[in-house]
Amino acid sequence: FSTNHVYWYKKLFGIVMNILYIGGQKSGKSALASKKALEISSDKPFYVATYDNSYNDESMQERIDKHIDDRREDFISIEETKDLSKVIKNNNTYLIDCISMWLFNNLDLDENTLKKQLQDICKQNANIVFVLNDVSCGVIPFDSQSRRFVDFSGLIGQELVKLCEEVYEARYGLEIKLK
Repeated sequence: FSTNHVYWYKKLFGIVMNILYIGGQKSGKSALASKKALEISSDKPFYVATYDNSYNDESMQERIDKHIDDRREDFISIEETKDLSKVIKNNNTYLIDCISMWLFNNLDLDENTLKKQLQDICKQNANIVFVLNDVSCGVIPFDSQSRRFVDFSGLIGQELVKLCEEVYEARYGLEIKLK
């Protein structure tokens, strides 16, 4: 079966899909995740943007603007930087881009609270495609906040792998199915 056939089979029997794309910076994970969200959605999917640009970072704003332009025609955009349970509703398809920024915005919370939020949204009768940056292949950061982010990223990634039916690694615009 193709992914689309699996989706329609699951939809017919009321089963939804949670899918994770993980990859390094500029690996193509967002484009691949967007394509997947469009494939599995019966209606116009939602694009959940998690970046909080209260830091007024111009280069990040350019990235955000590019993401918005790339998806303007195909997605309904929602901005939610902290509480994903506010926006994930039954009977829809969501692309959450990205969990890394959501995690960064929630570093003041503990690991179990973050995992619980993800567990709760994955219980919704909705298709969710997650995007997560792989930051696990670098050196151990010197400062405690950066270490906390890298550690949480790995722990949250492991939780998402458990919660998702499909997991893909993105490399140079190619996807490698891990699960």
